[in-house]
Amino acid sequence: MRAVVVDGVRATPRVAEVPAPACPPAGVVVRVGATGLCRSDWHAWAGHDDIAWPHVPGHELAGEVVEVGPEVRRWAVGDRVTVPFVCGCGRCEWCRAGDAQVCPDQEQPGFTHWGSFAELVALHAADTNLVAVPPEVDLETAASLGCRFATAFRALVGRARVVEGEWVTVVGAGGVGLSAVMVARALGARVVAVDRSPEALAVATDLGAEHVVLAAPGTDPAATVADVVRRTGGSHVAVDAVGSEQTSATAVHVLRRRGRMVQVGLLPPVDGHPRVPMDRVIAWELDLLGSHGMAAADYPEMMAMIADGRLAPQRLVERTVGLAEAAALLPGFDSAVVAGMTVVDPAR
Repeated sequence: MRAVVVDGVRATPRVAEVPAPACPPAGVVVRVGATGLCRSDWHAWAGHDDIAWPHVPGHELAGEVVEVGPEVRRWAVGDRVTVPFVCGCGRCEWCRAGDAQVCPDQEQPGFTHWGSFAELVALHAADTNLVAVPPEVDLETAASLGCRFATAFRALVGRARVVEGEWVTVVGAGGVGLSAVMVARALGARVVAVDRSPEALAVATDLGAEHVVLAAPGTDPAATVADVVRRTGGSHVAVDAVGSEQTSATAVHVLRRRGRMVQVGLLPPVDGHPRVPMDRVIAWELDLLGSHGMAAADYPEMMAMIADGRLAPQRLVERTVGLAEAAALLPGFDSAVVAGMTVVDPAR
């Protein structure tokens, strides 16, 4: 099969012919119809994860089942499926409770094994992790759910438990941040979006952000956001959708007393773990919540909101590229100015 291959940390990605994956006994092989390119893939390329090289990246995907392992009971060849980027083992207490996103024996395509920047990908524990793609949802849209959109949905619905009328500040208007804007508005929240890109903020406005704040060099986004929502005393909820010491601190400082901050953007300890303004956390009794994807068991609520039109993740897809262009884009994706999601079509 054709795939994007990375030979080592920060090596130049290349498109090559590689062996097709073997089907796990409790898993499936999926022909990839679409797969997302996101900042998490860049983290893997940059060496921030424990990767075995050479490696095929890609972790948010949708496609058609082409092979089924002998232990699989719920899926068949020809099924259209997507999958969370965190795949549980299906056996532990967390998986049995529906919390596969924190499974201690989890698999992650594109991280723990070869991923979906390829024509075919193997997926483990299919009966626990696969999600059916309804006929009315195209594979490109379904692929956009697996990491950024599902993560934003669970961050606001399952972790922060946003309710109608609350103020939500989203720090970072990339794929996950724009997803958070859309989800927050669907929940009836009032949204402030913060980003360094005017183009991204324009998209956030189009998606329903009531206020936008340009994080220009030398400015304090937290102070600006606090001024924007001063009548309410600050945001009830903040989401760091980037993952840096600065954006995490901004998310803490925009909160009102007893507010909730959800950390979604990855914070790898490249230069030591980032400092967090814990004095504010303690004095104002803030809740700091981690959010790590969303288990397949939690997809029905999100899929129902997509089906009835309350959520439209297809609006977040900015461009579709082939494998060769994905290989070229990956090394610079940490600094790419993209007002939405990039989706890869391996057939191109």
